[in-house]
This record gives sequence, structure tokens and C-alpha cells, in this order.
Amino acid sequence: MNERLDHFMARANAAYYATHDPFADFTTAPEISQVFGELLGLWAAVTWRSLGAPSPVLLVETGPGRGTLMADALRAIGRAAPEFHAAASIHLIETSDRLRDVQRERIPEAVWHDAIDTVPDGPMILVGNEFLDALPIRQFVRRGAGWTERFVGPAGFLETATDHDPAVGATDGDIVERRETAEAIAVTLAERFVRHKGAALFLDYGPEASAPGDSLQAIAQGQPVDPLAPAGTADLSSHVDFERFGAAAKAAGARVHGPIPQGLFLARLGLFQRTNQLARHLRPRAAAAMTEGARRLAEPDRMGRLFKAIALLSPGAETPPGFE
Repeated sequence: MNERLDHFMARANAAYYATHDPFADFTTAPEISQVFGELLGLWAAVTWRSLGAPSPVLLVETGPGRGTLMADALRAIGRAAPEFHAAASIHLIETSDRLRDVQRERIPEAVWHDAIDTVPDGPMILVGNEFLDALPIRQFVRRGAGWTERFVGPAGFLETATDHDPAVGATDGDIVERRETAEAIAVTLAERFVRHKGAALFLDYGPEASAPGDSLQAIAQGQPVDPLAPAGTADLSSHVDFERFGAAAKAAGARVHGPIPQGLFLARLGLFQRTNQLARHLRPRAAAAMTEGARRLAEPDRMGRLFKAIALLSPGAETPPGFE
């Protein structure tokens, strides 16, 4: 039976996260350095104040992994912004029961949700690291004057003629990706931020501008594998189309800042100053590892340029930290 690519990708990732420890296959920014989560927590606190310090407020994370980012963020918030800490209730968007159990050990006070739609109404600050890239994509192929859509069949990819037009300039054979779920999330958040004070920060990888290309990839046991390997055996992801994500949010009423390179964003937030502050109190080997982690996050030839930061905010909100 043939299956549309986005349906296959959604099914495959749901099965993978339900049965695997993804961090055995890849390492995300919060696991590289505690400073990453601390900075995002302080970003949330400063942004909350700029929105008028609404209380109560929901502090939400999408795709929280092991709970490392939120745990680090809450530690920094409790130390530097106790009034925000007191006003915030913690909500995590996670569909994997196995990962929820891991997160519960670090953040027992959290409330869990399957989707953003079920988070209670009200003022909200949301953060998402490497969340958008795992959302399902559709792929369309330019064939002459028309388009086909990629399906997954028993022997690999199949193409089926479609009336769907991705509405971009493309030449014969070009592949165009669309992540409708991500754009729907952008609209949901924007509409919410029109009703209530709020902000969302996403960090993920992809180009600043939309461009044709096949960016679908799969990782298993730390190695690239065939994306069409049996569903649930590998983590599937693809480049985020920040241009379309931001445009969807703007059209729904949000103010949008970015995307900007992750390295620039983190440096503006004080990545290296905080890292050096912590490293001074560590043994030489641990200090060197902490410094190396910061460099890995920020250097252009590593994660600093490929990864981007984008923020969605209520209309009329001040420019948030890092995007000045």
C-alpha cells in the first residue's frame, strides 16, 4: 500500500520516539552545554517582562527530550527572575510516554500535552529546540509543466500526479518540500498571541530562505541511514523552511523576528561570558569540555550557522533579546 510521505514520516517518528532513546543516536544543544538552557530561560524571563509581566503565565516547551533544557532554564529563572518563576506554570508538549517518564524525573511539576492545541488559553512563553525539523513534510517534484507528489511504496519512492501547486519557481526535476504541520503551528501561535500576550522561540536547522531541494534525512545508531528504512527504526528530519514558517505567522497577525544564525543569537545572549564564568570554577579538563561545547553551538562551521533562531510575538511587542 502506497503512503504519502508526510503520513509515513509522522508514523515513523512516532514509533521511533516511543521505542528508542533518541539521544543514543544524536546530541542536541541542551545536552552539549547547560548554558544553552540557562540562556533560553533568561530569554523567556526578559521577554515576559517586556510583555508586561502577565501573571499567571504558561512556560511551554515543545519536544522537551530528556527535560534537560527546561530543567536548566528553570534553574536560571529561579536564580535570576524569581517573580517569573512564581508566575509560571510548566507545560511540556510530548507524545512519547517513555520520554514523559524521563522528563517527569527532572520536572515533576510539569503538565503534559499531546499538542499545542490542548495547552490552556492565556499568556504564554514557548520554546522549541529541534522540534520543527521532525514534523512531517510533503515532497513535490516538478515534471514538465506540472507536479507530482512523492509517496512511499514497498520498493521506495513513487510519484503520483497532483493538482497541488507549491507556487514556487522550479525547473524540471526540482523537489519542493512543504511542512504543513509546522505552518499550522505558526498560525495557531500567532492567533493566540493576538488574543493574549505571548512569545515563542524556535531554534532549528535550515536555510534562511526557501529553496528547492531534498533535505529528508534519517539517523540510526549515530549514522545516516535510508529514510525509507522500516518505520520506527530511525529518526527522520528535514530542513526547516523558516521563510514560510515566519510568513504564516505574520499573515495570522504575529510579529516575527529572524531567522538569524544560532551562533549570533547565543553570543548576543552571553554564551561565552556565562561559559567562561562557569569554567573558572572547574578542573582544567571539565573547563575545556565546557568551552568546547560553547564553540560547538556557536561556531559557523559547526552548529552556529546551519542552525537558526526565529521568534514569534504578540503584535506591538518589543524586539526580544538576541534579535536587536
